[in-house]
Amino acid sequence: MNVRENFETITREIAETCKQAGRNADEVKLIAVTKYVTDARVEEALEAGITDFAENRPQNYVERKGKYSDKTWHLIGSLQTRKVRDVINEVDYFHALDRDSLAKEIEKRAEKEIKCFVQVNVSGEESKHGLTSEEAIDFIRSLEQYSKIKVVGLMTMAPFVEDEEILRNCFRKLRQLRDEVKGLDLPYAPCEFLSMGMSNDYKIAIEEGATHIRVGTALVGCELK
Repeated sequence: MNVRENFETITREIAETCKQAGRNADEVKLIAVTKYVTDARVEEALEAGITDFAENRPQNYVERKGKYSDKTWHLIGSLQTRKVRDVINEVDYFHALDRDSLAKEIEKRAEKEIKCFVQVNVSGEESKHGLTSEEAIDFIRSLEQYSKIKVVGLMTMAPFVEDEEILRNCFRKLRQLRDEVKGLDLPYAPCEFLSMGMSNDYKIAIEEGATHIRVGTALVGCELK
């Protein structure tokens, strides 16, 4: 698998999808999810010109951020409260804020403002983390008390299915919720962004308004267990 070729293909598909959707390609940030690959594959991605990377485990995140600190790093996995102190001050973007106990611990441990995506379980699947759509706005309102948290957007994971309408409906619901939050004009929650779409569904996510897509297998592959 050639990361450069994958990157060029996905970049082209992003541009084509945006054009069809009446969007500009520079509105979409491609994030390389490197949780299952070696450093050698990360370095291929760097050489290809990829600038944004993601890990889902705090230890792996800190190690990779330390090695490649000149790039933008996204922490995308569910974060245990007890792990916050180990990682939070290395985080560029955190994609899984989903409960008050976590927000409270971030406020306690952070030495800077943390750019967060609030995770919403739009699909309602029990296996997925995140707030329900009904809980999300009240939760975001409650974050006003935390000076270290800035809600830059919402994140979701769609079901792993082939039914395009199910996927589209999931992404559309998140966009509508984002628009509702954005309309509140909360200084600490501008909520401009939508982190949604992965290897199997990123084109549909872009059509529905994604600003950050998290792509692993289709971009850098899957080498490690």
